[in-house]
Amino acid sequence: MADSTASAQAAAPAAGLKQADRPVYVIGGGPGGLAVAYTLRARGVRAVVLERSDGVGASWRGHYDRLRLHTTRRLSALPGLAMPRRFGRWVARDNVVRYLEKYAEHHELEIVTGVEVSRVERAADGEGWLLHATGGRELTGSAVVVATGFNHTPRLPDWPQLDEYTGELIHAGAYRNALPYAGRDVLVVGIGNTGAEIAVDLVEGGAARVRLAVRTVPHLMRRSTAGWAAQYSSVLVRRLPVWLVDRLARPVARVSVPDLTAHGLPRPATGLYSRVKQGAVPVLDVGLIAAVRSGAVEIVAAVDAFEDGKVKLADGTLLSPDAVIAATGYARGLETLVGHLDVLDGRGRPRAHGPRTSAQAPGLHFTGFTNPISGNLRELGIDAEKIAKAVVREQTRAAARARKQERKQDRKQERKQERKRA
Repeated sequence: MADSTASAQAAAPAAGLKQADRPVYVIGGGPGGLAVAYTLRARGVRAVVLERSDGVGASWRGHYDRLRLHTTRRLSALPGLAMPRRFGRWVARDNVVRYLEKYAEHHELEIVTGVEVSRVERAADGEGWLLHATGGRELTGSAVVVATGFNHTPRLPDWPQLDEYTGELIHAGAYRNALPYAGRDVLVVGIGNTGAEIAVDLVEGGAARVRLAVRTVPHLMRRSTAGWAAQYSSVLVRRLPVWLVDRLARPVARVSVPDLTAHGLPRPATGLYSRVKQGAVPVLDVGLIAAVRSGAVEIVAAVDAFEDGKVKLADGTLLSPDAVIAATGYARGLETLVGHLDVLDGRGRPRAHGPRTSAQAPGLHFTGFTNPISGNLRELGIDAEKIAKAVVREQTRAAARARKQERKQDRKQERKQERKRA
């Protein structure tokens, strides 16, 4: 595994090399990028991973301490290497990092750290892609796979009068553990899986009061019921019609999840899978249900603004918490990198994903920019296999076109020589 920026420069091909002689560049050394690099290498294609940090799995290293996968160990392994049994069923953050490091080492992946790609554009010769990277580097690849991550840039709402708030405010991406909040009044904003788990962590870590601000009530699911992981059901129903999954999910939710209406969390009116298709995955319970029922976590209205140094909720209530933790999501951060190529939709997400590419950007692939109900790591592995097949297929076609062009040039030269002899 390369770890110097010099290797990135060496990876740039000399002028005049054919597309097939250029490597495939994979931007991002997280699980998606590593999986693609392996599946390409397994098919004989040189893949170079460019990672801006000093090691693989950078985003995983930065997650909060108590984080564990909500997907099972067996269904979270990447292609070509199982996760060790000793990691347990629900793999901890640090073990995910260890696994990614072992994955890169085991498959002898070509990884260059400390190199950030700022812009991707078509190569001057019309074949392949030109990457502008740190230090003025210009790298030319036959194809590019963007794997910079779903949770790339922390997103903080533009709340009015936020600058007047006198307490502590951080994005959930900066939260590590509950130790700094022991004995304090904390408001968590956002009830996705991150917000829900941080709220529970704060309760268990000794916060004096924990409130959870909710704008849209989520679907709650048990992570596992009688040994049956929610992920198993998600995999089974993923290809079924949305209306059917919505209908099947209702009785399951009523049996497995208590009615929390009296505590501020009524059952959502919209179907579970309909919400998933809109981009909102269910919240898998790791203690939130019990904390809400006991009153340890109080559900309050959404945050609308800040007023006179206080937090103003949608129902007009004013709160004065010691700290606010904004679990308000992330942006993809792709606009500077590829926004000029017209490959992003109105939300800044790739229009084409996995093996498919936009018509105006052949050979430019994206992976890891969806939030599938069946598990991110599982789907990243499936995507990687499909992307590798697509890249090999396109390289085979490109080689055939090149051979055809060479034969055409040879015939042209032969006719020219014959005319000279005549």
